[in-house]
Amino acid sequence: MKTWLEDRGILPAYGGGVIIGITLCFFGAATNTMAGWLYAISGTTIAVLILSIILPRRSLLPLKVRRLAIVPVSAGDDLSISLEIENTSNQPINLLEVTDILPIVLDQPKITPIEVIASKSCHRWTYYLPTSKRGIYHWQEVQLRTAAPLGLFWCRRCQQAAAKALVYPQVLPLQQCPLIDSLGQEMEQKLENNRYYQRASQGLTRNLRQYRQGDSTRLIHWKTSARLGELQIRELEVLTGGQEVIICLDTLCDWQEDSFERAIIAAASLYFYAHRRQLNVKLWTGETGLIQGERVILETLAAIEAKASQKNANLPNLPLIWLTSNFNSIEPLTPGSRWLFFLAADSRESPSPLIRQFSGLAIEPEISLQQQLQKPPR
Repeated sequence: MKTWLEDRGILPAYGGGVIIGITLCFFGAATNTMAGWLYAISGTTIAVLILSIILPRRSLLPLKVRRLAIVPVSAGDDLSISLEIENTSNQPINLLEVTDILPIVLDQPKITPIEVIASKSCHRWTYYLPTSKRGIYHWQEVQLRTAAPLGLFWCRRCQQAAAKALVYPQVLPLQQCPLIDSLGQEMEQKLENNRYYQRASQGLTRNLRQYRQGDSTRLIHWKTSARLGELQIRELEVLTGGQEVIICLDTLCDWQEDSFERAIIAAASLYFYAHRRQLNVKLWTGETGLIQGERVILETLAAIEAKASQKNANLPNLPLIWLTSNFNSIEPLTPGSRWLFFLAADSRESPSPLIRQFSGLAIEPEISLQQQLQKPPR
């Protein structure tokens, strides 16, 4: 009932309720005594009440709300939320209350008072929102509320200002990661004896092209460059696991929420470590298939849920890093692959039967994830 009255601008404040009571008393007394001065007082107070209902509604009409773009952050950092409230009228607007209606999973609604917005000007409101969990959050409702100028009746208006906040997974600052450094060594060892691959820097030359700024000088084909009079760069076939890192998140198994969140953090941390090593790193999930690009990968990791996916994209036939909580999914991996098995908090399982076939790490919930990712695989 209170919300319904406030949306229509007829919710009395405490002072408005007192004035209504006094007006009724004066009007009742005037009716009984037929005294003209009592009618005059009651008429005056009724006029004041009517103005108190009309003026707050009119003061909200020229206001427009815009939301500035929200910069993505990692879990644990603060989101910076900025709103601009524009007064399009020729009169200043006083005593305004602005409420940003946030998703419940983020925080309670944020409220700020504004003393005055000058005519034909904007007021910017910026606040910071702490984050604890990754995700993509959407909201759009902003409420404007005022009782100005007399403060007897509250009026509220809702405006739409769509917001999209990206909270990426936490990224651990890995100093080393033998799991990635050793990926694909088995395949590289087999290819070392091939004379065609010995001639290439890290793979078979697929094509030659002109040099572009930023290209590595070790890929320059000097003989062809001398003949043509301009630098030529070799484009290589990427065949070894050490050159192309594929991080695969098993979305087909049933995850416990804590284990899944640790897997997401591990995937993001491995991605940035491989990216710093200038490796060609990609991400695979059952829903998205193989994806590449920092923004695409981070948004995917921010949005993915722990529930088992019904989709099953084809797994790349290359050495990869497999993140799972299901033992049975490790056995059919491509030779040269690595695995991260995330133990549940109450699990008594051991990955020892799989160690002989594939190298990997069993991630225990009680030990620091960063510390475990920097250990050599078993």
